[in-house]
Amino acid sequence: MPAVSKGDGMRGLAVFISDIRNCKSKEAEIKRINKELANIRSKFKGDKALDGYSKKKYVCKLLFIFLLGHDIDFGHMEAVNLLSSNKYTEKQIGYLFISVLVNSNSELIRLINNAIKNDLASRNPTFMCLALHCIANVGSREMAEAFASEIPRILVAGDTMDSVKQSAALCLLRLYKTSPDLVLMGEWTSRVVHLLNDQHMGVVTAAISLITCLSQKNPEEFKTCVSLAVSRLSRIVSSASTDLQDYTYYFVPAPWLSCKLLRLLQCYPPPEDGAVKGRLVECLETILNKAQEPPKSKKVQHSNAKNAILFEAIALIIHYDSEPNLLVRACNQLGQFLQHRETNLRYLALESMCTLASSEFSHEAVKTHIETVISALKTERDVSVRQRAADLLYAMCDRSNAKQIVAEMLSYLETADYSIREEMVLKVAILAEKYAVDYSWYVDTILNLIRIAGDYVSEEVWYRVIQIVINRDDVQGYAAKTVFEALQAPACHENMVKVGGYILGEFGNLIAGDPRSSPLIQFNLLHSKFHLCSVPTRALLLSTYIKFINLFPETKSTIQEVLRCDSQIRNSDVELQQRAVEYLKLSSIASTDVLATVLEEMPPFPERESSILAKLKKKKGPGAVSGSELEEGKRDGGELNGGAERGIDAAATIASNASTPSPSADLLGLRSGAPAGTAAPSASSLLVDVFSEAAPAAPSAVAEENFLSDLERPAEASDSVLVEAPGETDSAPNSCSFGAEECSPPLPESDELLNKFVCKNNGVLFENQLLQIGVKSEYRQNLGRMYLFYGNKTSVQFLNFSTAVTCPGELQSQLNVQTKPAEPVVEGGAQVQQVLNIECLSDFSEAPLLNIKFRYGGALQNITLKLPITINKFFQPTEMSSQDFFQRWKQLSLPQQEAQKIFKAKNAMDAEVLKAKLLGLGTALLENVDPNPENFVCAGVIQTKAKQVGCLLRLEPNAQAQMYRLTLRSSKDTVSKRLCELLAEQF
Repeated sequence: MPAVSKGDGMRGLAVFISDIRNCKSKEAEIKRINKELANIRSKFKGDKALDGYSKKKYVCKLLFIFLLGHDIDFGHMEAVNLLSSNKYTEKQIGYLFISVLVNSNSELIRLINNAIKNDLASRNPTFMCLALHCIANVGSREMAEAFASEIPRILVAGDTMDSVKQSAALCLLRLYKTSPDLVLMGEWTSRVVHLLNDQHMGVVTAAISLITCLSQKNPEEFKTCVSLAVSRLSRIVSSASTDLQDYTYYFVPAPWLSCKLLRLLQCYPPPEDGAVKGRLVECLETILNKAQEPPKSKKVQHSNAKNAILFEAIALIIHYDSEPNLLVRACNQLGQFLQHRETNLRYLALESMCTLASSEFSHEAVKTHIETVISALKTERDVSVRQRAADLLYAMCDRSNAKQIVAEMLSYLETADYSIREEMVLKVAILAEKYAVDYSWYVDTILNLIRIAGDYVSEEVWYRVIQIVINRDDVQGYAAKTVFEALQAPACHENMVKVGGYILGEFGNLIAGDPRSSPLIQFNLLHSKFHLCSVPTRALLLSTYIKFINLFPETKSTIQEVLRCDSQIRNSDVELQQRAVEYLKLSSIASTDVLATVLEEMPPFPERESSILAKLKKKKGPGAVSGSELEEGKRDGGELNGGAERGIDAAATIASNASTPSPSADLLGLRSGAPAGTAAPSASSLLVDVFSEAAPAAPSAVAEENFLSDLERPAEASDSVLVEAPGETDSAPNSCSFGAEECSPPLPESDELLNKFVCKNNGVLFENQLLQIGVKSEYRQNLGRMYLFYGNKTSVQFLNFSTAVTCPGELQSQLNVQTKPAEPVVEGGAQVQQVLNIECLSDFSEAPLLNIKFRYGGALQNITLKLPITINKFFQPTEMSSQDFFQRWKQLSLPQQEAQKIFKAKNAMDAEVLKAKLLGLGTALLENVDPNPENFVCAGVIQTKAKQVGCLLRLEPNAQAQMYRLTLRSSKDTVSKRLCELLAEQF
């Protein structure tokens, strides 16, 4: 940039600014400004032509006046005239005035555009930069129409100076953000991508911002940038701080460029090229290693730059979710930040660990930091950090630590900030329901919740406890006793009165035998709260009273007196008055049998999506995937296909069994639309909404065994695994061959995609430039449910969208899959969901085929994949002692009962990763059974409708030779062989 000469100091401008600053009042300032405006106006209108210096000075004064908040209605033409000057300072002031004061509708825009075109064509780098800055600052659609085709040419021209390339890239980025339809890269795409190889780091930094934005909208066009970005990142990461002296910031080489490269790579899935992927993994490992090195400077700028790169690298590792070692290392690194003295680092660490908790590879590593997170929840001064700590506790919660986490959250609720109490209440309610091992603990927890934070307990929460108590016979007596005791407190929250009134009205008879809770004592206890309650609660209590007359005839006269009093039958509230009159008449004229029929116990509620989950999603806002939901839902889907969560007593493998998945299941990061189909009602989940607006259904015939019930066969149902929803009989296909015609052959990579899901239940099954298919599934005994998410990655509709599931050959007699059609139109950027219900009839080897057809831009797209349903999904883990294991092992000694494979290790032989994968297979991992502590042994039973197949597994790693010997024995030879094939691909 040219130096400003001494004569360009504009003394008149300095004097004017000094006068303004010296004004003692607002009136004096306005008077001085008006005087100056009159002087400038007279100078502009004078006959004598002004020289460039004078124009520049007066335009500067006008600009200063405008910045003080005064309107300027003249001087624009003089500013435009300055653009034609050959002096840098005059041209600069002209562009500055135009950027600030001229709007896109100005009549002068054509003159301005002509001046800009002249400067762009001048090849003077200084003038070109000024013109590009003006285009970017104005950023109007008119500017985009005039220059969108010209700027890419400047950007990629071989003779363009580096400073101009930087300005051109950022200018084009600005125009693309304001008018993306006008910025068409087309022929320039490959040349823009190759700017990542430019020698000038400033050009690369500017270009990568542009490429990142373009890649988000058109990933397929710019996918070649991945290998170039990895190459450039590798050169930066492996360089010493002295190699890039001009771009080293406090001993950190090119930190801004590194962060942008890592962010660009997050726009794409992991590289398919093995060499590129290996180089990227090496870069990420190097970044994690450097984070462990002692700092080269004590300056905060050094640590900030270093940590910025680290957090972007961790974000990329989380995005890929495919490298167990890196995920665990990232978790350990974040764990060190949890106790860092810098508040921002603690916040970022907690936020990142929330996402890590959703990965099956790193969930266990995250759980090791539970004590530190609980300490942060209690002791952090900053409320935002405390909220992230609460989010992380919610995300890391599973059956093994649920009681501890719920207890800590309840403890924190007593002193929690008011702004987060409602969200905390919802989370405690969801966790208590999702991971309860028995109903008594759940009821105690919710009543405690109401006691501690009653004002923040929404209707959805107390509705849920009532639904659960009514649907379960074994908890009704305990619930009645507990609420009766809770109501005896002198200060009792109104929500507690609602719960108590409802439960005692239904099940008060279960505790009436105790003299301390006789019918009259129950009534008097409830009625003592009556006059302190709101109208809706009083209405509920009146219903309780009439229920008491049916349950306890001895209370009839007492309750009739209450209903007969003027405060009830003449109440100003019409609802209370009507109830009192009708209940009084009903109790007077109805016979005992009629009364018993009218006032019988409430039937079990139909199961639907949890209204608590819906409330939490709404609370977090659309598209929110941070902390708590990634959080709830991803752990739902991210559970390993087995392990402790699938023990005999662990019926709640996934809490939202019959619910619409939480936002975390939105694999595109887009907000889910309406579900494409709803599964038939079942007792498969407790997180369901029984207070939805849908008409109440009859009680489900599906029996519940455990707290978060199983997908059991209906007692009187047909051989079909599904119970069809009312009104859906005609539309819901009930065979595995639904839509089987005209399916294309499976993609070549189908087997590889299938193998990725052998040891996990959720993730991205398939992705290309148009479509992303996500999977979230759960299994119990010989039944399963799978959610498929079809995401439109483009901005154009998918028309005639249809899916078909087929079971080739003999698989039709081995597997029963039922589904409903998906929505026929998928909007641009939207996502639709489809639910599949699965029943394993007998053991199988092949996988069902999923065919997707739709029209995109008039062209028919036809994709066929293998659904990730493998025989190990129906494992029931079995715990065994060492003696029992080897006794059974010897019994399965026939040659056809054993399958064995010796193979080379494909990944690092990490014991924790091996354990995670074996648990993910669905078996129980038996500790201290094998004489060799390096070996792993597992046991499980495959549940099919026809029979149960017991399986024993032994994995013998040889770290020196980097080899494994895998031996499987089962009571059926085809099962041993298939499991051996599946598992050998995992290590």
